[in-house]
Amino acid sequence: MSTGKKSDVKRVTTHVLQEMKNNGEKIAMLTAYDYSMAGIVDEAGIDIILVGDSASNVMAGHETTLPITLDQMIYHASSVVRAISRCLVVVDLPFGAYQGNSKEALTSSIRIMKESGAHAVKMEGGSEIIESIERILSAGIPVMGHLGLTPQSIYKFGTYVVRAKEEEEAKKLISDAKALERAGCFSIVLEKIPSKLAAAVAKEVNIPIIGIGAGNQVDGQVLVIHDMLGINKEFSPRFLRRYNDLHTSIKESVEHYITDVKALDFPNEKEQY
Repeated sequence: MSTGKKSDVKRVTTHVLQEMKNNGEKIAMLTAYDYSMAGIVDEAGIDIILVGDSASNVMAGHETTLPITLDQMIYHASSVVRAISRCLVVVDLPFGAYQGNSKEALTSSIRIMKESGAHAVKMEGGSEIIESIERILSAGIPVMGHLGLTPQSIYKFGTYVVRAKEEEEAKKLISDAKALERAGCFSIVLEKIPSKLAAAVAKEVNIPIIGIGAGNQVDGQVLVIHDMLGINKEFSPRFLRRYNDLHTSIKESVEHYITDVKALDFPNEKEQY
């Protein structure tokens, strides 16, 4: 059983993550997109930083994850990699960088690894992207899978509701998870699916299963850092726990600063040359 303690390792690798699953130690994963935030998250002892295509939403203000480009993902990933010393850094392959073309998928992945220095890539989808996964793995690049709610397919789904509630879709999800494991993925993210189904997947495959809205019977959890810190208040799904209210805290600090500037209270005599 998990002790709740952090792994005493100098560097988290895919091998370390597998050992954590084997030993029953839960894996903690958060997103980060810039140098300053990534440094804090890594220093705190996070196991995995995901440079998510959620940057499209929380950093760039887009409605979906679709607009972010490969160049932008590499920019964010490079900033994160320069800040960390312990955690594993995984980078989302953005929409259009791998779907339907395994050669393009490999080229995109090689660019991410070479230009950012990241440690792995993440891809949304199951059996339909196996050829791309195998091609990327053949180049020695670790791949994390992503099943369930796959935000890059939002226009196909038409909604962000819970996935795999019906038996047919649940069977396909389990089949896809096994296919991703056979192909060589080192881990899979399961997003917004019933907790019983997620627990079944975590038992039936040997690789670590990271959940987001997938219950607590999986091998680890991931949240978007802007959501869990309460910077972004527009997103309130059931699975989100806010560990802070930085939106209010930052806003109040800025208001205080404005008041001090206008009242000639800042800078005071000690704060000038």
